[in-house]
Amino acid sequence: MLALADSRLPVGGHVHSGGVEQAVTDGVIRTAADLADFLYRRLTTSGLVSASIAAAVADGTLEVGSAQLETDARTPSPAARKASLAQGRGMARLARRMWPDADWSAHSPATHLPVISGSVGAASGLSGFHTALVVGYTTVSGSATAGQRLLALDPADVAIMITDLGPECEQVAAQAAVGLADLSDPVLDVFAERHERRPMPLFAS
Repeated sequence: MLALADSRLPVGGHVHSGGVEQAVTDGVIRTAADLADFLYRRLTTSGLVSASIAAAVADGTLEVGSAQLETDARTPSPAARKASLAQGRGMARLARRMWPDADWSAHSPATHLPVISGSVGAASGLSGFHTALVVGYTTVSGSATAGQRLLALDPADVAIMITDLGPECEQVAAQAAVGLADLSDPVLDVFAERHERRPMPLFAS
């Protein structure tokens, strides 16, 4: 579980800001407090949705094919879907190397990050709740790191920011483990689409 939550996990997450870059560009995020508010918002909306799909796949209550469709339906932004598939490809590549005897064919030719995260959680012996906890944490930590770089924040302040969101991560994981979430945040979708059209962005999303 700790390995999956490690930012050094080679799945390409370090090149995705989760909308932070565009929010900084648009002046929505200017300070550490703004970043904390953004992280909470992302965790409790798109993060919850992703965690719920991953939890269902990990628990075996949702098949991979159906999970792909459910993820598409809950990701209205084409740019956000593209980012999910890009990171899912990295996670699938790692999964095939870590568990070469497992059947990962359901994740070909493309897979969303929450869906493959659920399958990896199952392969790791994690419950749906703990898989959702990993997804929730990485939703926060990846964007927080991007914000740290873009705003030149003190790394200690950002680490404390992530720690302070610990209770919310657990609440999101508990909610995600109960059933599929079907909410969205149009503002995050707008950020994703605007970022897709930016010339020479620093991050992929």
